[in-house]
Amino acid sequence: MNYKVKHKNYNYPDVNGFFGEFGGSFVDDNFKPVLKKLEQDFFFAWNDETFLDAWYDLLVEYSGRPTPLYFAKKLTEYYGKGKIYLKREDLNHTGAHKINNVLGQVLLAKKLGRKKIIAETGAGQHGVATATAAALLDMDCEIFMGEKDIHRQHLNVERMKLLGAKVHSVDTGTKTLKDACDAAIEYWLRHPNEVFYCLGSTVGPHPYPMIVRNFQSIIGAEIKKQILEKENKLPDYVLACVGGGSNAMGAFYAFLEDENVKLIALEAAGEGLNSGKTSAALTLGKKMILQGMMQYALQDENGNVAKSYSISAGIDYPGCGPEHCYLKDIGRAQYYAITDNEAVAAFALLSRLEGIIPAIESSHAVAYLEKLMPQTSKDDIIVVNISGRGDKDTERLLQLLT
Repeated sequence: MNYKVKHKNYNYPDVNGFFGEFGGSFVDDNFKPVLKKLEQDFFFAWNDETFLDAWYDLLVEYSGRPTPLYFAKKLTEYYGKGKIYLKREDLNHTGAHKINNVLGQVLLAKKLGRKKIIAETGAGQHGVATATAAALLDMDCEIFMGEKDIHRQHLNVERMKLLGAKVHSVDTGTKTLKDACDAAIEYWLRHPNEVFYCLGSTVGPHPYPMIVRNFQSIIGAEIKKQILEKENKLPDYVLACVGGGSNAMGAFYAFLEDENVKLIALEAAGEGLNSGKTSAALTLGKKMILQGMMQYALQDENGNVAKSYSISAGIDYPGCGPEHCYLKDIGRAQYYAITDNEAVAAFALLSRLEGIIPAIESSHAVAYLEKLMPQTSKDDIIVVNISGRGDKDTERLLQLLT
């Protein structure tokens, strides 16, 4: 079965990089030509069958795609209605969806003759994937990671170092993903012609949200083929967690024109929407320019970007990618917030029922089944994107579960 992504022409940003009023490229004028050149280079590669074949070959032979679409029989029986399928991105090499985008971007960097890759990371999955691809393709690699995330995701830090990457500890701001992004971008601005910035989510100035979306669209393309083979119909719901938004956008993209498929993304409520310790930017945020793009972001009383919080380092981010902001505004996707406690309970439930230990990020999507399943009919099909595996979270979460 050929699982190649079909080239889609819908929902591309406009010539200035906007999805509706979100996105764009809010950077210094002297940096705009660098981004414009990146956009041109990406489109040239994306329309080059030789480049795409090299990417697909790595996805299949190196990463292990296509990932299974698994019928979760015991989870389905637990809720007593519908049919729940799990898209097993946790079975990718390196343990998450991040490798899809990274293999594409590092191949592009290689094609452009760059020698060094830099990246930001939160939970460490993007950092590990980037270090992995850099090792594979013989590139130098430096990763920027918040000091707080280094402590709570130390296993992934050691994996990055083992793979040959240099890990920079970022001790500014909240010492989490946003600050790692800031540090990586600042480094790139100082070395625009020497390094390739491998951004890990559908955020940042144009063309990055589009680039990451396209490379992650393999997820939804596979889901569509697989569910038609298994059920001879499209799913009624597709669920995914969302921080910056890459796994959710990857899962959603193939279904944007299928209006009967409900797209639901789950962000981090943290300790609660009214607690002041949350990352629910799409629920609570306001429009502002942050990290080179117009987006919904958490703001304090002075209109500045507010600190975010989540038990999950991978979605502990005060904003969200522009395409998600646009889909929220036009009503094509729905966005709800899941608390830490709900995510931890879902982590334990899926582990116990199906023998699948999900990343705490993915557990936010699993947790929404508690609210969704009572509303479904017996014939509804629900696909949950398990964006990553929970090895990195197990030690810490076991302390909360005992």
